[in-house]
Amino acid sequence: MPRRRPKAVRDEWWRPRRHVVVRRIRGVSARTRAAVRRVEDERMWPGAVADALDRFEGAFGQPGRYLNASTVWQPGLEVEYARDDLEEVMLHLPRGARRDLGRLVARIDDEFERRTLPNPWPVNASTVGGWWWSRIREH
Repeated sequence: MPRRRPKAVRDEWWRPRRHVVVRRIRGVSARTRAAVRRVEDERMWPGAVADALDRFEGAFGQPGRYLNASTVWQPGLEVEYARDDLEEVMLHLPRGARRDLGRLVARIDDEFERRTLPNPWPVNASTVGGWWWSRIREH
């Protein structure tokens, strides 16, 4: 089998798109940020993880013990959708980046579980989504 030219190999490497403003994710390494940017570029939109983390930060900044369900203005902006976005990214990250971002997500999950209530009515999590969809918030 003939050897491939180095330029041909480099042309297959992924490169981030130019002139796309990407917001920085605090608390993770530069290597994880690069892996997240690649997954966002291939499967989502630029800044999807930063947007999801901002939605959680805004929700957790609410006063009170429990998350308030009436503060959402538009459908699709709930923190459960943000958690779905984080889960989608985590599925496609390499192992090290998944572990690094997973630390942030684990803290978010703990806080979300602390500030929501278990659903008293049985919900099939496989049809709804992740476990976070089976939690309820105050009205």
